[in-house]
Amino acid sequence: MNSNEKDPNFENLLIYLRQNRGFDFTGYKRSTLIRRVSKRIQSLNIDNFADYLDYLEVDPDEFNHLFNTILINVTGFFRDATAWEYLAEQVLPNLIKNKKNGETIRIWSAGCASGEEAYTLAILLAEILGIEECRQRVKIYATDVDEEALNQARQAVYSHTDVQAISPDIQQKYFQILGKKFVFRQDLRRSVIFGRHDLLQDAPISRLDLLVCRNALMYFNSETQGRILARFHFALNDSGFLFLGKAEMLLMYSHLFTPVDLKNRIFTKVSSRNIRDRLLVMANSGNDQSTQLLNRDIRLKELAFDTTSTAQIVIEANGTLVFINEQARNLFGLSVKDIGRPFQDLELSYRPLELRSLIEQAYREAHTISLAKVERYLSNTDIQYLDVQITPIYDTDHHPLGVTIGFDDVTLYVKLQEELQRSRQELETTNEELQSTNEELETTNEELQSTNEELETTNEELQSTNEELETMNEELQSANEELQTINHELSERTLELNRANLFMISILRSLQTGIIVVDNRHHISIWNNTVEDLWGLRNDEVLGQSIFNLDIGLAVEQLRLPIAEILGGKTQFHEMILEATNRRGKTIQCYIALTPLIEKEIEGVVLMMADIDKINWIISGHKF
Repeated sequence: MNSNEKDPNFENLLIYLRQNRGFDFTGYKRSTLIRRVSKRIQSLNIDNFADYLDYLEVDPDEFNHLFNTILINVTGFFRDATAWEYLAEQVLPNLIKNKKNGETIRIWSAGCASGEEAYTLAILLAEILGIEECRQRVKIYATDVDEEALNQARQAVYSHTDVQAISPDIQQKYFQILGKKFVFRQDLRRSVIFGRHDLLQDAPISRLDLLVCRNALMYFNSETQGRILARFHFALNDSGFLFLGKAEMLLMYSHLFTPVDLKNRIFTKVSSRNIRDRLLVMANSGNDQSTQLLNRDIRLKELAFDTTSTAQIVIEANGTLVFINEQARNLFGLSVKDIGRPFQDLELSYRPLELRSLIEQAYREAHTISLAKVERYLSNTDIQYLDVQITPIYDTDHHPLGVTIGFDDVTLYVKLQEELQRSRQELETTNEELQSTNEELETTNEELQSTNEELETTNEELQSTNEELETMNEELQSANEELQTINHELSERTLELNRANLFMISILRSLQTGIIVVDNRHHISIWNNTVEDLWGLRNDEVLGQSIFNLDIGLAVEQLRLPIAEILGGKTQFHEMILEATNRRGKTIQCYIALTPLIEKEIEGVVLMMADIDKINWIISGHKF
């Protein structure tokens, strides 16, 4: 399948997850998402996405496993230490300096995973402000979509490996050691508020001084990154800071954020008087009805902005003035307080020309009405010339939403035109030269624009590649942590098994009775010290050998029938006394007892044997 084509079975899986589980993965990078989901279905020995969708429908618990596979919770205290040092030394002091005494400091740790970065922020601020003032002034909102990770974060309990990046004195100051666990101090823990939050669907936390979102954006595609960053822009105060991960550079979003220190991925918000981005965030985070209303309003404003006129106003279909840009306010003496007023109540509706009838004409004829050189008489008797464009705006169903009216001040142009008319002959040559120069400049500009677009495309490809590499690195780190955990568990189990083996060997050695264990193929698996002493064969000489192949002073063929009966389940116990010759050549009466070796079923036979003269106390009272 072409890399640009979408697998319909995979798309159906994403639709199912969105409709039945309430989580929208469609904004994630397809390559990363497919790789993570494929890892999960391979672990279940499922061949394709369609079969996995069937599996999800019959096993609701599987969604949690899939969710944990997709969301790579790779984090740590003071991860990328250099960036945290810069934040502590340069950003946080300036942030605090700009706040009034006692004013709350609001911080959002988005994508906090198991909470290490949120607690890192608490430590840094406590070091600067002091623990008591930090508790009183600092609010750290830590959010993630993974409930399992949030539950771990709320407990604030970490292993020795988790806190290795923290210096011993900071460990002692901010953690309580309980056994082998490190628990973050309870009083400062209350400054951190954990909650589930979806960056794509939920409204952002607002009025923030610092927003930390490290190595989360790189999992989303470019369009989704833009939506999330618009929300981040809305969430931050004008003097707020954004702290990202090392793979996230925001080169394509310079209209929203400007770098404070690009190396350490710290940015500050680009202030804007335009309310468009704020309305977009509100529209994306509200309920269905408010979203439709806001989207209608936003669309109207966006289309008005797309008009090329210098001064611009927008009037809704019901006659209400809904937008005035800065140039229009300056030109006609309007203010933002006029927004929401009926347009007919404003002087602009009839001066310098009657606009209400022209608006009706634009609706009726469904096209732009243009008027050139409209005269406007100013208070100082000067005349201002305006080009006016009245453009009706329709939705996709061709219902009128409103009109945008653009005013272009062409006064200078008109006066220059009059002067040019008086000196046309003298300037013809100059005009031709200027025209030629203008064409050359346009050609040069087009070439530069083309080169710039190529560079932007290349930069986006490099940024995407870098994000993909960082994503794969985090996946490898996550897999390595899983392997280390499995290896630790295997080591502990091996140690327990070795202890059990030593314990069993000690028991077998301590018994005064000979013990032989044979499997269902008559091969010897246990041959203890007493049997070695009795028949003169070492353990390593007989293990794996058939008992009937032994050349010892015991008539082993006489054991064939009892062994067969026990392996066949015909009897649970058999005992006998055979005359034999021990390793010293002495004739003895050998007592032998046979019992089955049972796990889930009969796996072999256990033979106990001893010289009767040595164990009279065991068989006393038995007659044969």
